[in-house]
Amino acid sequence: MAGVLDAVNSRTQMVGQNRLELLLFKLGSSQMYGINVFKVKEVLQCPKLTMMPKLNPVVRGVAHIRGGTIPILDLSMATGSAPLPNIENSFVIISEYNRTVQGFLVSSVERIVNTNWESIHPPPSGTGKESYLTAVTEIEGQLVEIIDVEKVIAEVVPSGETISEEILGEIPQEEEDDLGHILIVDDSSVARKQVQKCMESVGLETTLFKNGAEALNHLKSLVEQGVNPADKYIMMISDIEMPEMDGYTLTSAVKGDPQMSELHIMLHTSLSGVFNHAMVEKVGADDFMAKFSPDNLASKAVNVLKGVYDPVYKGGE
Repeated sequence: MAGVLDAVNSRTQMVGQNRLELLLFKLGSSQMYGINVFKVKEVLQCPKLTMMPKLNPVVRGVAHIRGGTIPILDLSMATGSAPLPNIENSFVIISEYNRTVQGFLVSSVERIVNTNWESIHPPPSGTGKESYLTAVTEIEGQLVEIIDVEKVIAEVVPSGETISEEILGEIPQEEEDDLGHILIVDDSSVARKQVQKCMESVGLETTLFKNGAEALNHLKSLVEQGVNPADKYIMMISDIEMPEMDGYTLTSAVKGDPQMSELHIMLHTSLSGVFNHAMVEKVGADDFMAKFSPDNLASKAVNVLKGVYDPVYKGGE
């Protein structure tokens, strides 16, 4: 166990190589689950929990850890199963998603495995829209399920999705209603819908893909048709963590192709606590932001729109 804990904070060298490391854990059964080590701040034996009024039932209490108060979410309950028994013998995975820190209660933490995004696949289509899975993979002959943590958090602690009137007032007013088209790439159904709603509120059309491989194939098909992706889309907003091809690899492939390199790319990630600025620059992304702030995201889109439509932003053309 000590080896697992010691390794959590030392794994960053594979970022940008379409590789990742998964921290494997269980939720009271033999089924194995995984979470990207890059999202894990700490793993510890479940500390004493304090109950507070009006907490979501999924929140088993709050813990006072390193000077902060952190909600502890029972991942078993959050995904529709029974509450984990014997909390005192359970473990907590402390992670940072979407600018917030929370702990996930799990029954056991197994080990860290090294794999690649090409071996991480979207869940089977039969799992349905209500599924809490964002991906699956196979490790040593055993199925590992990767939970859509963003969906869990959105249900327990809903975030605001309304764009302020101030931001909406900055949208360029065109004679035609078609302001432009945004390409959205994210494996989380919740994240895709959030970004889509935000962009459509700004007046932009959207096209959505679930991972980098799908998006890259789409962009290549446009090129084959003689279409410059930068002419069709004013911007691509891409997650970083995605099955089959991550956002870093997608960005590097697009920026490395002269026929696609003009496409404006913003990486939009829940990796707010460990975001690798140097890697963003290395792969050539034009911008980035941590999920999810409707005003910030809309403002980014508005700035790109100004660059497209306002002659002042085109160097006075």
